[in-house]
Amino acid sequence: MEARAVVAESTPAITVRNLTMAYGDFTLQRDLDFTIEAGDIFVIMGGSGCGKSTLLRHLIGLNEPARGEILYGTESFTKAAPERRSEMLRRIGVLYQSGALWSSMTLAENVALPLGEFTELDQSEIAEVAALKLALVGLAGFEDYYPADISGGMQKRAGLARAMALDPDILFFDEPGAGLDPISARLLDDLIIELRDSLGATIVIVTHELASIFAIGTNSVFLDAESRTMIAHGPPVELRDQSQNERVRRFLRRGES
Repeated sequence: MEARAVVAESTPAITVRNLTMAYGDFTLQRDLDFTIEAGDIFVIMGGSGCGKSTLLRHLIGLNEPARGEILYGTESFTKAAPERRSEMLRRIGVLYQSGALWSSMTLAENVALPLGEFTELDQSEIAEVAALKLALVGLAGFEDYYPADISGGMQKRAGLARAMALDPDILFFDEPGAGLDPISARLLDDLIIELRDSLGATIVIVTHELASIFAIGTNSVFLDAESRTMIAHGPPVELRDQSQNERVRRFLRRGES
């Protein structure tokens, strides 16, 4: 199965303009310019050490650009005041590679955390919403389980339920298939597509897994560690079949005879 794009709205969900990422005097990536359309399942890809996860951290404000700007819709996230940036961040959800669940809390309590902090719902309403979010990811009936009681794939889905708690417009995933067996990874891919279609969310994924890239990615950017900039931007299947760049073709066709 190869991913289908949905029709994009006129204003991109995210715009990256002339972005440079650096640690001190060391430039990791420079001159990044691309857009993520509303409804995309957008893949950030490239070889090890190219800065994929660092770019995700810039997109959600954990790292600051050395140069350039990131916009959410038509509004600059980079230049926003701290209070406004916090408001903008409530529109996003993040699923980290580990799932990042609190081990001492049940799954329902993990999902309830952002609801208790950022909404005025009472405890019974929070419990109801938490149960609904867990049901959406196939974990109905697991509300009182602890992370240690469930499999790695279920932990990823529970982390996704928490990322969805505030009904975000944009979901970010950092290597969602890491550590999963092929069947669990495929089920997670199917769930990501289902959530995009049912919730209308825009999804941004860091991954190097070819099966996921081709199954769910509707658009992408390719970061190159050697030249320290982006060398391709477009649907992954088109880049695999049509890119004139040898490094892009080699990455996307690895394993082929």
